[in-house]
Amino acid sequence: MRDLGVGVRCLLAGQRWVARNGRAYGFGLLPGLITLVLYAAVLVVLALWGEDFVAWATPFADGWRSPWLGLFRGFLTAVLFALGLLLTVVSFTAVTLLIGQPFYEKLSERVDRSVSPDGTAPETSRPLWRDLWVSARDGLRIVARSAVWSVLLFALGFLPVVGQTVIPVIGFFVTGFFLTEELTAVALERRGVELRERLALLRSRKMLAWGFGTPLGLAFLVPFVAVFLMPGAVAGATLLARELLGEETAGKDGASRETAAAPDGPAPGAEVAYRP
Repeated sequence: MRDLGVGVRCLLAGQRWVARNGRAYGFGLLPGLITLVLYAAVLVVLALWGEDFVAWATPFADGWRSPWLGLFRGFLTAVLFALGLLLTVVSFTAVTLLIGQPFYEKLSERVDRSVSPDGTAPETSRPLWRDLWVSARDGLRIVARSAVWSVLLFALGFLPVVGQTVIPVIGFFVTGFFLTEELTAVALERRGVELRERLALLRSRKMLAWGFGTPLGLAFLVPFVAVFLMPGAVAGATLLARELLGEETAGKDGASRETAAAPDGPAPGAEVAYRP
């Protein structure tokens, strides 16, 4: 149970860190806003032309009598839109991280420097295009895994009683696990930790992943909240990555170094947001 609390503290510490570093927070908002606009456009297209698509895809039902034709195609249209919403939730973080790779890399490095005893941060030796490729490849793998889980849980949701009680709870924990993997990938990839190793690390400390990702996943269900929490989520995931790898984290000295480098941060001597 200790890991559950540590995960929650990392999440809150990341939000406090960006609150004290306003400039970094402002830059971190841009990728989420871009992703939000893209997904909103896709959902509008589904809402406006989803019925036409369903009619095109089901020509065999053209001769059905009323009301069965309307009920059948109306149901499929609703399912299509629901799946679109589901895939939006599942893939939002991965797409935002891909779009914001350069922004979040810098943000994560600043967090590392602020809490590192020697004021340094691990840096990748790969060129930007290579980082983008690795991020896109791993993101697609995680989205595919989480989509399989999502479809399975969606189907199980039709079971009487269990589908309305147990299955949603399992779904939140599954979402929290994958959300944690996607966010910690920013810091762990800089340390050369590949996807398979990241998953193994998180599986070995599931309570830590759930404590961080499950509350965040619940918050992401509120419209537009994901955009504003993403910078702090990346900052908190950097702290979580340090916890996973057992890296030493500084106290006030770390906060002072970051403050000196960021004029819009907290006053010198302010307490660091994270305590191991």
